[in-house]
Amino acid sequence: MLNKKIYAALIYCSFILLPAISLAKEITISNPKITMTLSYGEKACITSLIVNGQKVITQTDGIFTSVKIGSTTYSSLHLKQTPILTRTGNMINVSGIRYGNDNLTIKENWIFIATGKSIKWTIERSSDKTIKAEEAATPVFNFDRMDTWEGAYQGYGGLAWFYLFNEKLCTYGVHTQSTNFWNSKSDNGLNITVDAPGNNVAMKYTRTNEDKLAYTISVSHKELLPKLDSGTNRRRFIRGRTDAWVPFTIPAGTGTQSITLSYFDFKQKYGRGEFKDIDGAKVSAVLNTIARIGVIDSLHFGGNSWHTPYGPICLHEQYIAQLGLAINDPNYLKGYQSCLDYYRDHAIKPDGRVYPRWAYTNEDAMPGQFNKYGFYEAQWGILMDSNPDLVTNIAELYDLTGDKNWVKRHQRSCEKVLDWILKRDSNGNGLVEMMTDDHGEKKSSDWIDIIWASYENAFVNVKLYHALVKWAAIEHQLNNEPRAKYYADFAMRLKASFNKSTRDGGFWDEEKGCYVHWIDKDKSVHGRNMVTPVNFMAIAYGICDNDARKKTILDNIETQMQQEKLFFWPLCMTSYAPGEGKEWQFPFPSYENGDLFLSWGSIGVKAYADYKPALAIKYVKNVLEQYSKDGLAFQRYGRTKQDGLGNDILSGNSLAIVGLYQAIYGINPLYNRFYLDPHITPELAGTILTYNFRGKRLVINLDSSSYSVSDKIFKVRANTCFGFNTTKKQLSYFNGNSLNVSLQAISARHLSISIKNWDANKMEWLQSASKPITYVLHQLKSNTVYKFTVNGNPVKNIKSNLRGELVINQNPKSVAEKIIVSRED
Repeated sequence: MLNKKIYAALIYCSFILLPAISLAKEITISNPKITMTLSYGEKACITSLIVNGQKVITQTDGIFTSVKIGSTTYSSLHLKQTPILTRTGNMINVSGIRYGNDNLTIKENWIFIATGKSIKWTIERSSDKTIKAEEAATPVFNFDRMDTWEGAYQGYGGLAWFYLFNEKLCTYGVHTQSTNFWNSKSDNGLNITVDAPGNNVAMKYTRTNEDKLAYTISVSHKELLPKLDSGTNRRRFIRGRTDAWVPFTIPAGTGTQSITLSYFDFKQKYGRGEFKDIDGAKVSAVLNTIARIGVIDSLHFGGNSWHTPYGPICLHEQYIAQLGLAINDPNYLKGYQSCLDYYRDHAIKPDGRVYPRWAYTNEDAMPGQFNKYGFYEAQWGILMDSNPDLVTNIAELYDLTGDKNWVKRHQRSCEKVLDWILKRDSNGNGLVEMMTDDHGEKKSSDWIDIIWASYENAFVNVKLYHALVKWAAIEHQLNNEPRAKYYADFAMRLKASFNKSTRDGGFWDEEKGCYVHWIDKDKSVHGRNMVTPVNFMAIAYGICDNDARKKTILDNIETQMQQEKLFFWPLCMTSYAPGEGKEWQFPFPSYENGDLFLSWGSIGVKAYADYKPALAIKYVKNVLEQYSKDGLAFQRYGRTKQDGLGNDILSGNSLAIVGLYQAIYGINPLYNRFYLDPHITPELAGTILTYNFRGKRLVINLDSSSYSVSDKIFKVRANTCFGFNTTKKQLSYFNGNSLNVSLQAISARHLSISIKNWDANKMEWLQSASKPITYVLHQLKSNTVYKFTVNGNPVKNIKSNLRGELVINQNPKSVAEKIIVSRED
């Protein structure tokens, strides 16, 4: 009797369970960090996606493919037949996915392969007919909430920041093959990379009517063209609609693409270390968001965000490469290289003039002064600083990457760009002249674009000086000594004239204690109102090397800052004179006549770092505090109320934090080394930073009495600035700010050296190692005998060679040893 009951129960369970499994047609695909549920019955769709335990998709239409033809969308949510699933090892194949209409059938096979680190999803799509598609998704991901992710880093270093999707049906379309979704609260990250050989990949992000995030991948033979605006087709960010791209053709036949999903830990991948006396979370937040939003698309990097209504890029901003120093993402550097290649090919006129701007539309352009690629002369005047700034960005990006082959490909174009502006020095005094002679012409010539700076403009000339110094050094590295000398000599003439008093034709105003903005051709002096970018750049770029003048400028600015209790430096400390700017710039303060623009933060921090670093840090902290209030999501801040103004959000709002990294922490990647030159206060001692440098993860320790840089094998510590570079088995130490290596150490195992003294007569360091080391000392006096001692014990005398090099093979007798190499004469 008992056996019969058990048998009956088994029959009942089979009846209940087996049909349920058959109807559900679901299978789970997973690895240790990602789990997805695939439904393949009446539809083919991923209905659940879990990332590191977090449910990010839990919808019946979670992830699917589709094609929109005319006004009708056909998708894998509505199939013509039931697909067939087969499984072989870790590969799952779903074949027979069919959807479309009576005249057209779209056929797809889906193949999933799960490994320990990723899930690869291959989509094979075919059709017997050519399709004119309004849109195509291969696939679309519908995340549960708009705030599932804070943003998505693009493969070229840009950011889709969902904080700015401030209304339903905001859509942002870009051209990239990979994206990194991230959430700093959960530290969860999801990388999605598309491999579509021979095809182009576009992605778009949409806030849906249901306040969900729709992420769509589209693959096409030709690069997808933005749908808006008609006639220009350059707009990446749209509101109230989702159709980011113009219709395109999907040819008959079969196409294949693979989508790879992998998890990353946000803190581990983008973490920056341990901060002392500075809110590290806010530092990371600023550099992870605001700093990146000027990257509009893969070939369009600037300072104005993709969110801006007309989407401008200012090529007359010298700090776009500098942003990459603190963003510290190799993808940003690689992406900006491609962007500058594009600018070289499309933004430089045949005569060497650089268009200063690009935008979604031509509304800001001087009539008729734009090209088909969207670059243009601004309506306000010929903005001359675009020429030196393009060169500066190329030079500084070269320092960040060390890619000599890349910078050489820009050599001829940079020479042409510099030569164009250097020809503007008609009187031979080293100061180039603007296109206008007098401010009464009411045309601008620089970044402060509705102030009528004319003729000899200090703002443009100090930028030019900076570009000339940097480019002369590169010409030297490229073995073009005549050009290097020409640019260096011009820079010196410019500097000499710049520093003359206004009575003698220079820019130093002895009465006002500052450098003026410009001098008209009639010798009248203008912009005597302590224009902060002019004066900060003069100090930061080294054109002002007079300590008394530096003190006067910086003390006077700080005195007024305390009087007004401003949280950041304004564009000018007092008003421009009537007639020196556009009418609505008056009364003071208003917009460019006195408001607070954070885009000049890095040079302000740099100017104070050498003088009073505590003041620089004060304003860095003020910016971080402001970020916690409003995300810095404005163009500027009003002077009277210190409130955010302007919908033209600037990535330059992060530049004070960039200055923190470069001038306070002293992080300066250079073409042949990592250069560390800190200016920390006692409160910052104990800061430990992690930094990506050419494929390595460096650790920088900043203490009150010494600093160190290390990778996984080598470490250098010193109490002054120094340079550091490593290859697989070789350490290079650069003493101080030397361009050339001072000491090389070859070791197969861990090596730590602590520099105690380094001058022409004595080199001393502590060594920590357990395996043999070969040292090569450089820049010594040639054919000279040096004494080599270990722990105070003489070992031998060694003679340097004709090149001033000396080789020492050292086999450590103990873990820690003191090495001294000193001259005998």
